Amino acid sequence: MSKGVAIGSVARKTGVKVPTIRYYESVGLLPPPGRTASNRRIYGDDAVRRLRFIRHARELGFDIESVRTLLALQGNPHQSCEAADAIARARLSDVERRLAGLAALKLELQRMIDGCRRGRVETCRVIEVLADHDQCVQHDHEPSRASNRPSAGRSVRTKP
Repeated sequence: MSKGVAIGSVARKTGVKVPTIRYYESVGLLPPPGRTASNRRIYGDDAVRRLRFIRHARELGFDIESVRTLLALQGNPHQSCEAADAIARARLSDVERRLAGLAALKLELQRMIDGCRRGRVETCRVIEVLADHDQCVQHDHEPSRASNRPSAGRSVRTKP
């Protein structure tokens, strides 16, 4: 790929959609590409490697600023990896916090389902608990990233 390729080809090679590639350029994660005489973007091997790195980091849940820092660290390979380790540890901590919230959510949902008498809606334990937050064993519900609707997909944490 010595001459470089168009954005569509880079998107196919990296699994990163064209609008996302443009976004990464706009936020500075990807340097501005070269341009053809007709002003089309043209990407080289370095851009492909960088986009694969970014995609993988984003798939693992690293935020844009963490990816930016990791890219900067990658560009200076002889320095200590302490900063990269700290970023990965912070991400792991976030994942563990989310897993704990999901475990609590699972318990709350199971408790609601187990309490259901499978009779009528007027005596439905699921409806009762949803109608009265004080009946939840788990409080401090947080919105889930899985839903854009504030009332759906809640995660829970145990009471202190």
